[in-house]
Amino acid sequence: MRRTLALVLVVVGTGAVAGSLPLPGTRAPANQAILEPIWAEAKWPFALDQWGFGRAFVCAPADCGTRIEIYVRSKIGFCNCATGVSDDAELERVGDTDMVDAKARAVGGGRPIRIGWMKGLSRRYQAREAAVRGSLLSVASNDECDVLVALAMLRDGDPGVAEPAVMAFLNSNPMVLWAKRELGLEFVRRDW
Repeated sequence: MRRTLALVLVVVGTGAVAGSLPLPGTRAPANQAILEPIWAEAKWPFALDQWGFGRAFVCAPADCGTRIEIYVRSKIGFCNCATGVSDDAELERVGDTDMVDAKARAVGGGRPIRIGWMKGLSRRYQAREAAVRGSLLSVASNDECDVLVALAMLRDGDPGVAEPAVMAFLNSNPMVLWAKRELGLEFVRRDW
């Protein structure tokens, strides 16, 4: 009787452990504490304007905790050459929040950021138009008179969790090298 009970416990315990392991080729559910964003390039969804087309990227909820869309482009000669993107007024002027929501409302002041070698600001916004819903993050950094502008649509996610993922993506080697090329600095030394 004792042997049978021990055998049953071993079989049940082994089944419980094996059932909790992920199957090969499947992914575990997203853990909000440990997110590993995977960004996929998407088509630029906005009409052509004086700054041209940029690049668009999307991170799925399974990878970022919520759907995040990033739109990034350069604006050559559009930044304040003397001070760069150093205050909220300049961020408002160069930022692209009006591309998705002309009535977006700033939530707090801008925070200093760095993208590669460039300094700038990031600022959170609350979308007011129904088609956009959620939070926006406007990011701008400059190299002299040229500015790199990014806009992230955070949807329903917590901006405090999503913002580090956005900044890490913008600071990734491929994006910083792309920014150098866009700003006409691909043969100019810039350390970051």
